[in-house]
Amino acid sequence: MKIARFTFNPFAENTYVLYDDTNECVVIDPGCSDKKENDKLQQFITNNNLKVVRLLNTHCHIDHVLGNKFVADTYNVGLEIHEKDLDTLRAIPVYAPVYGITGYEEQLPASYLEEGGQVKFGNTTLEIIFAPGHAPGHVVFYHKEDKTLIAGDVLFQESIGRTDLPGGDYDTLISSIRTKLFVLPDEVTVYPGHGPETTIGHEKKYNPFLQ
Repeated sequence: MKIARFTFNPFAENTYVLYDDTNECVVIDPGCSDKKENDKLQQFITNNNLKVVRLLNTHCHIDHVLGNKFVADTYNVGLEIHEKDLDTLRAIPVYAPVYGITGYEEQLPASYLEEGGQVKFGNTTLEIIFAPGHAPGHVVFYHKEDKTLIAGDVLFQESIGRTDLPGGDYDTLISSIRTKLFVLPDEVTVYPGHGPETTIGHEKKYNPFLQ
């Protein structure tokens, strides 16, 4: 499996395209917020002859969903989220203007992701892990063969997701990290929703929130 990362919008959010040798791909957390960013994502997909077959959100805060409608409409794919984050998604039109974001177009989910389920595309299978705390319906995607984790805003390099937003809970987040992420092998590479990659082993040893 190959992973392409794009950093989009004023929140410097990481959007991921995952693909394999079949050229099928999934788009995770499209944060593209204007035509230039839309074009950058689309150009990569076109240049690599990829076929978008899934559209996934780790969670539904505004910076992770701005490109949902663009991807859904352009590639005729339905949005998939965890059902417990539907209220998070539905709240965006109310608060988007506070962040100076106008013209947001809502894309509602076509189906829901469940803990213990799988996301399959091409020859690739991702495990769905429910990891709330930053958002009530936050999930992460684990590729066991490559030891890679698309972690959204649960765990960052020597930091963790914020818990002061509606639906956030610090104790729940710490529990999610310890019981869902830290049980994975130390060599697992963590691809977060913001900032650079890290590893499970590094965060066990150096993350100040988890000592």
